[in-house]
This record gives sequence, structure tokens and C-alpha cells, in this order.
Amino acid sequence: MADIEYLKSLQAVRERAQLVLEAGVKGELSHFNYHFDRMPEAAEFVANIIKRDFGPDKFDQIPPHGRWQHFDVGGFPRINDLIKTWQLRGYDELEVTRRLVDLFFVSVLLDAGAGDFWTFTEPVTGEVYGRSEGIAVSALYMFRDGAFSSQKLADTEFVDGHGLAALNIETFRKHYQITTENQIVGDTSRVSLLNSVGLSLLSLPKIFGENGRPGNLVDYIIQQGTEPDELNYDNLWSILQDVLLPAWPADRTRIAGIPIGDAWPLEVLAKINASKQSENGTQNIQPFHKLTQWLAYSLSVPFMRILGRKWKNLDRGTGLPEYRNGGLFVDLGVLTLKDDALKQGLETSKNDLPCFGATSDVIVEWRAMTVALLDKLHELVSEHFAQQGVNLNMPQMLEAGSWKGGRELAAKLRPQTKSSPILMEGDGTLF
Repeated sequence: MADIEYLKSLQAVRERAQLVLEAGVKGELSHFNYHFDRMPEAAEFVANIIKRDFGPDKFDQIPPHGRWQHFDVGGFPRINDLIKTWQLRGYDELEVTRRLVDLFFVSVLLDAGAGDFWTFTEPVTGEVYGRSEGIAVSALYMFRDGAFSSQKLADTEFVDGHGLAALNIETFRKHYQITTENQIVGDTSRVSLLNSVGLSLLSLPKIFGENGRPGNLVDYIIQQGTEPDELNYDNLWSILQDVLLPAWPADRTRIAGIPIGDAWPLEVLAKINASKQSENGTQNIQPFHKLTQWLAYSLSVPFMRILGRKWKNLDRGTGLPEYRNGGLFVDLGVLTLKDDALKQGLETSKNDLPCFGATSDVIVEWRAMTVALLDKLHELVSEHFAQQGVNLNMPQMLEAGSWKGGRELAAKLRPQTKSSPILMEGDGTLF
């Protein structure tokens, strides 16, 4: 089973993606052409966005890529206001951190692509938000309303496994303002995922307590720390994989009956590793674990901001293989679809943008290249800023550069929908 454990790891995400990149350099990808001569231009584009928003003297203010920023869309400090409310109630820093972990946990798991048209109108401000920010703000109101808690108390601003397991589609649709005119992609799949995660939390009382509260992770992680102010990102990763792998939809890849999550067969890897043997025939599998990585990045932030803790091994996390980062490389011409793939995608979509299934070989190859190219991009951007004595880690580059750059390009090139340059058919639980 060693190969299965390997596929669950962050190491496998990066190493397998690098193999795909090597094939890209040789022109041996199945569906894409890799134009490596465009990478310096992509790095300059991303560096200029970072300098525009944080230069010349605010680089140290770049937040790590995480859910916190999405809650503050529109310039409203919703999370800081929530923290102040909890402090006035007498909650200490540990409980504040637990509650932020509760909130971020459910909001990230709901944060697969919403589609191009769903929006949420915030009751307090009247502002209208879509996509990740809309999902975040909706989750905040749902959280504050106690919809993720099974407890009937005056204060229900926390999450527990029983509450998640009992969540129904009607409650979700009410809070997310879903109607026949305001549809979100995969609403039933999102609720089913939270139901399954609730049961998974309840199955791990040593970590999450008898009620399966995500926030109890805070105490467990701190207890596992070997240094007073330092926590191990590997511990966080292992716990999240233990919770989420059994909870993902049943159609995710399984090896010998064991779920391995967001990891998929890939044709180019099968060719690369044709001469290699593995215990369970896993040499053609490309893992990503995108939503788990997004969750791990997001949950690491309250430990740093509220408790002042540091993380070792944070650099094991990779760039996130989703449509904003991936779209950046397509829109800047670093990756182009081969003619046959483009023709197939256009026939599927029946419009001017190609479309593929979220687990198709085309999309898996695109995502693998995205992971590897984000490492290359980070290297080039780091070289650029090193001349100014600035050191940006991967989560900071994702937040201030590649993810933001991908979104801005989409808005410029496709103003009507702001969509990815390549469309994906998904169920609301993968991206």
C-alpha cells in the first residue's frame, strides 16, 4: 500500500506534475503544446501585478493565499468584525481560532466553482457577489445563523459533525438564495459532501471531539507541535486527508477499493511510466488534492494571525490546479490546445470556448501542467523580487499574483462571463 500512501501526499502532487512538464518540454503532451519561451513574459505579468498592488514598500503585507480575504470582499472587514464580537463575549484567542477554523472549514468545502451566473445579495449591505467571494459571504451568514450547528444554544456560531450530517438541500438553497433564476453549479453535490464530511468528523473523536467540531483541530495540532511557536504542516495535511478522503463523492478514483481523492489517470503519465511497475498499477495516476490544499492553506492562517504560530514544511504545498491559475497560462499563450483537442472541446460546448469533463484526460493534463508551471513561475518571480530583497513564498505569489492575474485576464478577455478560457463540466465538489 506504499504507493497509495504516496499518492495521498503533497510530494506526489509535485513530483508527478514535474514528469508531465518534462513531457511538455519535449513536445510529448497528449492535448497541449507548451510554449516555454512565453514563461518570462508570464512571470513579468505576474510580477507587475504584485508590484502594482504592494510595491514598493508593502510586500510584507501580502497575505498567504487563503479564504480570509474572500470574506472581506467589497472592503468590509467582516472577519475582523466577527473577531471583535467574539472578544467582547469573552472568548480567548484559542476559541477565536477554533471558530475561524470552523467557518473556514465549511466555506472552503463549499468553494467549488459556482458557475458564471449565480450571485448572492448580502442582506446587510445590499452588495451583490458571485463566485468565490459570493460563496464565502453566503457561508458566513449561514454560519452566523447556526445552520452548521446541531446545538440549540443562544450562540451557535460554530460547526459540528451532527449539524453537517443533518444539513438538507432546502436549508442550503435558502441561505444561498438559489432559485430557478439563480442557480449554482452542483448544489445537491455540495450538501452531500458536507453531510459526508460531518460523518467523517464524528468518526475521529480523538481529534475533533465527540461532537465532531472542526475547530477542535486547533488543540490537537498545538499538542502535536514539538517547538513552542512552531507547528508542522505535515500534521495538518495528514489530518485533513484522513477527514476528507472517505467523504469525497464515490466516483473519485479508488485504488484497491481505497479512496485517494482528487487524483486521476493520465495518458501522458502512462506513457512515461510504461516500463515501471507498481503494487497497484498506480504509475499513471496524477494526484492534485486541490480542495484539500486550499483548505490547508486557509486553515493555516488563523494559527499565524491569531495565535502567532509559525508553520514548518509549509513549502510542501503546491500551486493550486484550478481554472484561474490554469487560465493564466492559457490566456498568456504558455499553453495552447492541440488542434484535435480544441476541435473536440468546441464540438462539446457549441460555442467559442472549448469545454471538457472535469475528470477528462484533457483537463487532468492541463491541471498537471498548471501545478508544474506554478513552481516554475514562482522560481522566476522570486528571482525578479530577490533583486529588491523581497522573498515571496508560494501562497503569497498565488494570492497576489497568479490567481489574481488569471481572474483579471478573464475579466478583460471575456467581460460578459469572466470565465476560464477552457470550460469544465463539474459537480460543484472538485474545483
